Amino acid sequence: MEQDRKIRVAITHGDTNGVGYEVILKAFADPAILELCTPIIYGSPKIASYHRKALNLETAFSIISSAEEARDGRVNLLTCFDDEIKVELGQPSLEAGRAALIALDKAMTDYRSGLYDVLVTAPINKATIQSPGFQFPGHTEYIETSVGEGKKAIMILMNENLRVALVTTHLPIRQVAQAITKEAIIEKAAIFHQSLKRDFRISNPRIAVLALNPHAGDDGVLGTEEKDIIKPAIDELAAQGIQAFGPYPADGFFGAATYEHFDGVLAMYHDQGLAPFKTIANDTGVNYTAGLPIVRTSPDHGTAFDIAGQGKADENSMRQAIYTAIDIYRNRINYDEPLQNPLPKLFHEKREDGEKVRFAVFKPGKKTEQES
Repeated sequence: MEQDRKIRVAITHGDTNGVGYEVILKAFADPAILELCTPIIYGSPKIASYHRKALNLETAFSIISSAEEARDGRVNLLTCFDDEIKVELGQPSLEAGRAALIALDKAMTDYRSGLYDVLVTAPINKATIQSPGFQFPGHTEYIETSVGEGKKAIMILMNENLRVALVTTHLPIRQVAQAITKEAIIEKAAIFHQSLKRDFRISNPRIAVLALNPHAGDDGVLGTEEKDIIKPAIDELAAQGIQAFGPYPADGFFGAATYEHFDGVLAMYHDQGLAPFKTIANDTGVNYTAGLPIVRTSPDHGTAFDIAGQGKADENSMRQAIYTAIDIYRNRINYDEPLQNPLPKLFHEKREDGEKVRFAVFKPGKKTEQES
């Protein structure tokens, strides 16, 4: 990607019967955001126009047929399909799910071709998007499979003051306990630790690890996972140089705002981390998929069918998702840059050769000898 142009932000339109287009169009109502990035909305001009008219919004967009046509200083809307998709605001439908998947698939293809820098996804309906091409619990698993290059993802819900990552994500509660293993905790914590360093530029992150059972198991009375699995995992992480602490009972941890003393919180399952996070974050939360080559964020709310088409959706979470993706992209560049061209390595063993001393200088791909 050329360094002299703005960061290209791909935005998929999500479920076309939800609030996706509303929060996207509202986020770009203020043209100042175009000074930070060049948006490429993956969707349908017809459906976007329908939402804009229904909501009485004035955000202008330019229609393009490929990401290569995107231009700085304007909202670019990429036509992903020409099919007539019926919009039924507030109603889940297979048509809306298909429209969401087409845009998502197109965005994945374009990412592989290097046509944008970061991805922001508007909410999907996990039921209606299911199809032979999408058999995943959500965006996270789909993106990991599509462009993860074999790396493992971790879901982080975040705002300026709190980052909550999950050991397990979209699992039924009855399956959670068996999925909590020492290996899973270590794997997720290590990904979280590296993300905090690279994506958020925290030099030595402190991670709080939550318990699985009430009262952290009460010394085995209410469960043994803390003693048998979670604490040994924390000890192993410490041996690897990762600052992990706990396990902490989730209720008291959030109730007493203990999270303020840590750079990140590792929760065992979805609602354990996300219920308190969304209460604390209100409308500033962002969902970030860490651990993958692609930078992907999304607002931390769903399709909001109950208010779709009513003009009530708050665009702040979408706006924060865009800002966060841009910040992480820049942080990765700054973190990686010193590692791209390491200084020449000197081989210090000197050899006497008469009155001259020779020493070997090692550079990437080369070995030369110099005299002194």
